[in-house]
Amino acid sequence: MEQINQQVRDERMWGMFCHLSAMAGYIIPFGSIVGPLIIWSIKKDEFPFVNEQGKEALNFQISMLIYFILSAFLILIVIGILMLIALAIFQLIMIIIASIRANNGESFHYPLAIRFIN
Repeated sequence: MEQINQQVRDERMWGMFCHLSAMAGYIIPFGSIVGPLIIWSIKKDEFPFVNEQGKEALNFQISMLIYFILSAFLILIVIGILMLIALAIFQLIMIIIASIRANNGESFHYPLAIRFIN
C-alpha cells in the first residue's frame, strides 16, 4: 500500500515538474520548451499522468512561442507591446495553476493551446 502511495506522489510530482520546468524559458532561450520536453521524454513511459501533462505543457509552450513571435511582429503597430506583456503574465499564471493542479493529481488543459502533440 505504501509503495502505491509513493508511486502516486511521484507521478504527481513529475507531472508538476513538467509544468514548472517551463519557467526555464525566463532564463534560457527556448527553455520553456526544452524543460518540459526533457521531463516528458524521460518519464512518459513510466507514468501515464506525466505523459498526459507533458503533452499539455509542450503544446501550450509551443503555442505561446508562436503567439510571442506574432506579437513581436505587431510591435511595429504598437499593439504588440501590450500583447507581449499580457502574454507573459498569462503564461506565468497558467504555469502556476497547471503546476498546482498537477500536484493535486488533477488533469489540466491549458486554454489557447494548439494541439500539436496528441
